[in-house]
Amino acid sequence: MSYPNSPFLLKGALIYFGAPMLIPVPNIIVFQYNPETMTRSLTPWQPPAKRVVPVVPEVDTSGNLKNESELKAYNETLAKLSQPYDPTETFSLVLELDATDALEHPETHPVAVATGVADRLAAIEMLLYPPGDSLLGGLLGSVSGSVSFSAGGLSVGASAGADLEQLKRKDAPIVLFFWGPGRIVPVRITSLSIEEQQFSPLLYPTRAKATIGIRVLNPHDLVTVSGDPASGAAVEIAKACYKFTRGQKEALALANLANAVESIVGMLPI
Repeated sequence: MSYPNSPFLLKGALIYFGAPMLIPVPNIIVFQYNPETMTRSLTPWQPPAKRVVPVVPEVDTSGNLKNESELKAYNETLAKLSQPYDPTETFSLVLELDATDALEHPETHPVAVATGVADRLAAIEMLLYPPGDSLLGGLLGSVSGSVSFSAGGLSVGASAGADLEQLKRKDAPIVLFFWGPGRIVPVRITSLSIEEQQFSPLLYPTRAKATIGIRVLNPHDLVTVSGDPASGAAVEIAKACYKFTRGQKEALALANLANAVESIVGMLPI
């Protein structure tokens, strides 16, 4: 039951664009409970380390620098204020997952009755895997074709390694981190730690805690994969979300000028 004066509460979510369509259909993983705390970290870009050369360069008899290229590299290290890229922003948050509420109404939550919170955990875990062909269809066929059981034990067919495909580049899934209208940014999951706390009779977890580390992707990280229209559309959506959030951050920084003026007035002697 909702009270008339209770505020409308938005829930955070991870949104994955992975459907092979011209306009990708998002798979939205809504947080069951919003985390009470969230840690943010911003790291400015740092220039690569250069080999230091003598401050006074050597010259030949004609007055030309002997180590001009090394001197140029040394001067580049002096440009400490160089900032060609946006700072790297990371988040760390803890999600609480619990199947208790769903198990109170088993007739409307058959998945929770069967697997607890395993489906939600699997959805988060799949954000770490490169998108591609599903393994469900060909898993049994490939296993039966390469492994056989006999009375003497387990034997592997000779053709097990003969049909190995050449490794192909696979990109990380494009995921949006939604934390209200003021923060919608493309991210990559950098770490995931899961603590399963309670289990069903079939040993599926019914309560769990997931600690997630994510890194915000800036426009330099978002590269459209050639020939993949779904990836191209998802990349453009991700870039638009990044620019939208960056614009709001700049607007809020300008709004802080009102506080700055008030602070200056307060610093003046009465």
